[in-house]
Amino acid sequence: MGTSSDGVFSEAFVEEFDDLLRWRRDVRRFRTEPLADGLLDEILASAELAPSVGNSQPWRWVNVVSPERRRAVADTFTRCNDDALRGYRGERAKSYAGMKLAGLDDAPVHLAVFCVPDPDQGSGLGRRTMPQTLEYSVVTAISTLWLAARARGVGVGWVSIVDPHDVARALDVPGDWVLVGYLCVGYPEAVDSTPELERLGWQARTPPGVRYEVR
Repeated sequence: MGTSSDGVFSEAFVEEFDDLLRWRRDVRRFRTEPLADGLLDEILASAELAPSVGNSQPWRWVNVVSPERRRAVADTFTRCNDDALRGYRGERAKSYAGMKLAGLDDAPVHLAVFCVPDPDQGSGLGRRTMPQTLEYSVVTAISTLWLAARARGVGVGWVSIVDPHDVARALDVPGDWVLVGYLCVGYPEAVDSTPELERLGWQARTPPGVRYEVR
């Protein structure tokens, strides 16, 4: 397995990679034990192999260690989650209320991922007409991190039910940094190749859609 000298991957590797994609899940239930020494740095190093517009590398990783800052993030999650619940009615509200939507209490690592809106790297290449490609680049890095973590037996949960401005203030980052993702990282309690929201009946995976062609 692996690559040949010309960078072509074997069929067996491709099959394992597709298997990795199927087993990459959003984790909400973590074991509290810390990650092995050096493992987070290893995963981040892999994540930074991600492409970025103009090779700008606009991502900034913030490892949130302080219990006080973690609590501030958990508080904004609670407020936003309560607001979201009020937007549902009937069975949807009951289902929403019964779901665990974040691993903030148990995950040993909290990782806030920010985008620098005008990085020195890249000299603006490729983003004059589409500046949002900077944030797209950060999302690509997060996706790469997710796969790199899963390949090493580490789970990741993306907590999107937060106020990004509250999180930025709680972490006291530079005022122009833009929060793209708040991640819980750690060893999962259990793994499953089926998304939890699908298992709980919230939303099944939609079959592949129509591929459009312009001729």
